[in-house]
Amino acid sequence: MASKKAKGNRVQVILECTEMKNSGLPGTSRYVTTKNRKNTPERMEIMKYNPILKKMTLHKEIK
Repeated sequence: MASKKAKGNRVQVILECTEMKNSGLPGTSRYVTTKNRKNTPERMEIMKYNPILKKMTLHKEIK
């Protein structure tokens, strides 16, 4: 008999640009990625490219 698949430690997270949110300009820069819950229990902060501002900006995990 096949056993049930255990729930994994990888979860999908949304990263949102902090500079864009504070600037008041229309639009948002968001990325969807996955992270391992056990290795990184705190919220992620990564430098990613913002196509609206055309530069690298800090993106933080939301939700």
